[in-house]
Order: sequence, then C-alpha cells, then structure tokens
Amino acid sequence: MTDARVIHFEIVGKDQKALQSYYSNLFGWKLDTSAPGGYGMSDPAATGVIVGIGSTPDGSAGHVTGYVTVDDIDATLARAVGLGGKVVMPKFSPGPGATIALVADPEGHVVGLTQM
Repeated sequence: MTDARVIHFEIVGKDQKALQSYYSNLFGWKLDTSAPGGYGMSDPAATGVIVGIGSTPDGSAGHVTGYVTVDDIDATLARAVGLGGKVVMPKFSPGPGATIALVADPEGHVVGLTQM
C-alpha cells in the first residue's frame, strides 16, 4: 500500500471564474487556467498540494474534495466498498497520466482517489 498522501484538493461550484478570483485574492494563489474548460490549477510548490478550482458539470452548488494518491485505484475502490463505503464516481481519466474516482465513507463523506 502506498503512503496515501493527500496531493490534490478541488473546489468546484457554479461560477469557476468567481471562485478562482476569490481564492486567488484570498490566499495569493496564482492559478494556471490553461487546462480544458478553464479549470485552474495551482503550483504545489506554492500551495503545498495541487489546488484545482473549476465548475460543476451540472451547474450544482459544488463541493470541496480532497484527493489521496493510491497505488491501485481498483483495489482501493474494492476495499472501500468492502468496508461499507460506496463508489460515488467510477474511475476515469481526466487527462494524460491520471486516473481519478470518488468514494463515500459509510456516513456519506466523499474522498477522491487518484492514481498517477
């Protein structure tokens, strides 16, 4: 099993440009918005982890999610379900070299998984 470090957290909502502006001004973060859809990503050297700020695909209110890096996303998803959790978003690749998924614990708290 990997050291399971939190490497990314994401803030998504209805108005990604307003969220990006808010957090950039609040914390002094410089965001690279060249990703598809204008998704903004911080430099982890400046923020400690990668911070991603974007919009929700369905226009919903949004959420904040932490992502934990794992060696085997399929095994971790199966372990989460075996421990009483559920898969909220099956694994998929948002871009080259990355795979992500979302799981909920038995109380419904959502945590992201990423396999690089």
